[in-house]
Amino acid sequence: MSYKKYNDDRAKGEASEVGQYYHIDKTTVLQQARIFNDSHINNKKCRILLTKIVFLLYTSEPFSVQEATDLFFNVIKLFSSKDTSLRQMMYLVIKELSGIAEDVIMVTQSLIKDIQSKQDTVYRANAIRALCLITDPSMIQGIERILKASIVDKVPSVSSAAIVSSYHLYDVAKDIIKRWTNEVQEAVNQKKPSGRSAAAIYFTAGQSKQPQTIISNSNISQYHAISLFYLIRQHDKMAVTKLVQQYSGTGGSNNNAASQTLRNTAAICMLIRFACKIVQDDAGSTQRIFMILEGFLRHKSEMVVLEAARAICNIPNIPAKAIMPAIATLQIFLSSPKPTLRFAAIRTLNSVSIEMPASVAPCNLDITNLIGDQNRSIAIFAITTLLKTGDESSVDQLMQQINGFMLDIPDDFKIIVVNAIRSLCLKFPAKQSTMLTFLGNILRDEGGYSFKKTIVEAIMAMVKHIPECREAALSQLCEFIEDCEFPKLSVRILHLLGQQGHKMSTPTKYIRYIYNRVILENSIVRAAAVSALVKFGIYGRDASVKQSVVVLLTRCLNDVNDEVRDRATLYLAMLKNEQLAKSYSANDATYPLATLESKLLEYVGSHENAKQFNLSAIPVISKAEEQLEQYHTRANTNSSLALLSSNQQGGCSSGAKKNIAPASVDFQYGEKLSSIPQFSNYGPLFKSTAAIHLTEEETEYTVSCIKHIFDKHIVFQFDCTNTLNDQVLEDVHMMMQPNIDEEGEVAGLIQVADIPADRLEYGVTQSLYVAFEQQDPDDELATNVVFNNTLVFQVKDCDPATGEADPEGYGDEYQVEAVEVATSDYIRPDCIENYQELNQNQVVETFALDKDKAPSLKAACTSLISLLGMRPLEGTEDPKNNNLHVLLLSGTFIDGTKISCQCKMTFDASNGVAFQVKISSQDEYVSQFVLVAIS
Repeated sequence: MSYKKYNDDRAKGEASEVGQYYHIDKTTVLQQARIFNDSHINNKKCRILLTKIVFLLYTSEPFSVQEATDLFFNVIKLFSSKDTSLRQMMYLVIKELSGIAEDVIMVTQSLIKDIQSKQDTVYRANAIRALCLITDPSMIQGIERILKASIVDKVPSVSSAAIVSSYHLYDVAKDIIKRWTNEVQEAVNQKKPSGRSAAAIYFTAGQSKQPQTIISNSNISQYHAISLFYLIRQHDKMAVTKLVQQYSGTGGSNNNAASQTLRNTAAICMLIRFACKIVQDDAGSTQRIFMILEGFLRHKSEMVVLEAARAICNIPNIPAKAIMPAIATLQIFLSSPKPTLRFAAIRTLNSVSIEMPASVAPCNLDITNLIGDQNRSIAIFAITTLLKTGDESSVDQLMQQINGFMLDIPDDFKIIVVNAIRSLCLKFPAKQSTMLTFLGNILRDEGGYSFKKTIVEAIMAMVKHIPECREAALSQLCEFIEDCEFPKLSVRILHLLGQQGHKMSTPTKYIRYIYNRVILENSIVRAAAVSALVKFGIYGRDASVKQSVVVLLTRCLNDVNDEVRDRATLYLAMLKNEQLAKSYSANDATYPLATLESKLLEYVGSHENAKQFNLSAIPVISKAEEQLEQYHTRANTNSSLALLSSNQQGGCSSGAKKNIAPASVDFQYGEKLSSIPQFSNYGPLFKSTAAIHLTEEETEYTVSCIKHIFDKHIVFQFDCTNTLNDQVLEDVHMMMQPNIDEEGEVAGLIQVADIPADRLEYGVTQSLYVAFEQQDPDDELATNVVFNNTLVFQVKDCDPATGEADPEGYGDEYQVEAVEVATSDYIRPDCIENYQELNQNQVVETFALDKDKAPSLKAACTSLISLLGMRPLEGTEDPKNNNLHVLLLSGTFIDGTKISCQCKMTFDASNGVAFQVKISSQDEYVSQFVLVAIS
């Protein structure tokens, strides 16, 4: 017998059938629908016609309401048929038409009759789904008895259909479905008829014949029931915890009892995920949940074991000793004959190796065997895991194995490998030669832009962090741009050559490669090459090199592109003034482009163009911080952010971020506040502080405060959230009372605005605003002023299910923590130009911090940065010495005055930290003002 001929004939038949449905016409189908009215129903023709209707509903133009209604009432004539296949197709069409047709509720009684049928028919489940879909939410109570009875039905398909339908109805009928807790729990506990499915028989034949090793999946209703059970109780943490404990035991060997209750593996896996959710919401339950998860590691189902192992590995801050049972279990699966188990195990180990490589290292021998796995995904995970967990001695052998492997995988997988090698380069700098050679070889291979970009970024990271390999790495990049087909990569490499090439022992070698681009490439690359050339003239140690650069730039004056000519003209002028050139070229400070653009547009659009643009109102950031914000905007990976943050050389660093609001955030706040009429005339926003939490997260109302500092005003923004689902707050405002003053004034501050929230519903965050104005501009700025805050509102009880509030309410208030106006609120953390030259109006004072307040130099640096609100420079927020350190800070005062601060620190274990502070600024008053903040 020829099986090939049979399959070919079958394929032709399927193709012709698809062609038949593809060319059907809606008008023709509507005319053919008359056969549903025949006294003698032709089951075959009706099934084909119903199939065509479904095809049209999914692919063709939508039916009109009248067409759908007529067709619907023709289709329901098929209730008189006893053919099972036809009835199932009928229910499918009814569900699809119910969203278009009118008066579909007329079929309710027929559906209820089918659901309550005493016969063991297969379409009872379909009838339940159709009934729940066509029933209006307001009429759910009318079919409540039927659904409750179906939930506990002995037939698994009927029970599952009722539970899943209830799950989908939960959003529109919460109060009704919440009353079904007993029925849902009974469905979880109910023992369905056993009976092996085909999948269970196949599994038994292929594995063990012992009945106790079979985990039956015929009880799928348990999976659906426990999901609905959790949905009903999800807002009650104690109820969810009780649910997990009830169906999993207390951990350890007691899980055998759980297996008798939950026989469906999907239901057990869902229970494990509920347990993970408990750990995320309540860190105090970690130990109890860990015991439960550890017990599941000895479960009979491989799927449950994998889910439990993955859950243990994802527990936050889990100790290395506690994770070892899960690691050992996953190690066993690495040698499984099933590809799915190997893939699941190696993927989980790969994620663990990012944070805890030492815990995964014992599995390296088994992971090495997976490098040659036929499944490329498994091999990729194996390689990247070894790159993260391997020691220095195994790098050479590992790189040899990867060499032959890279030719057989697509670019997406190659990118993953290159990223792992990049991390390994920074982990073992001594092996930079081997890894750089590997990266150089694959850089010359065929590949797309993303692949080549990843390699170039890896080599650039080595240049920045491994000084020993800079010359070799730059040489690899120079060879690459000789035949690079991607202009974006050529521009990036040329920029790097301009930054690093002049520092090398033979800078003229790089000048040759750069000038080749001026001759051979397009205008974009030529312009980048001109910018790179000038760096050799500015920083060149040899006068002849500078003269050569001048000659090359002079040749660029005849370029056909305006951009290239303009750059060459500018740089030739800069080379004639060495001090000006270094100031423009070496300065690391820049402006956030979004803020600068907004202020310039506002300036151009205003009628005060005769007044000079106030550039001091724009915050200054470092180039590294500008790149960091770009990475945030592009939603890049955390690893890239960490790598970028650590690269702070010679400029402002981005430390103490939690105490400093980024410039882009200030810009967003400024746009938001300027749109509020009460604040529109306050002028440009100087600074917005980080959010201060005034309540605990578990309280009934959570409140946080952000201070917005203007030239003559302070706006307090209170973000309030109502966490009670049975209350609605109205007319919500914040009453702020200073700790001193009888008439509302404190050091010249007087309240000028109070913007309440009209309504605060459950789970919704609303902002309240209170503004104060400084009456006399000549008075000193208000500092160390503490405001006691009380949230005042009207409370109205409401129905948690519908959200409808009672018409009558009552007044109430809620005390929150106080807010202080400090000196740091008037200082913006900015980078300043020529930090070393700012030595005027200096004030010097010596202070000390005891060991309780500053147990280390790092703690002292963090405390000073937070106290002064200034930006750390040159990475000085991280002391490299445990006993001596110099912290450098800079910022801008509210009047635009530039401030610098130098703190020389010493640490003694018995006495704490002693430090000398030297503050310099352009105004003596500002210097004294900042010094008072420390004292």
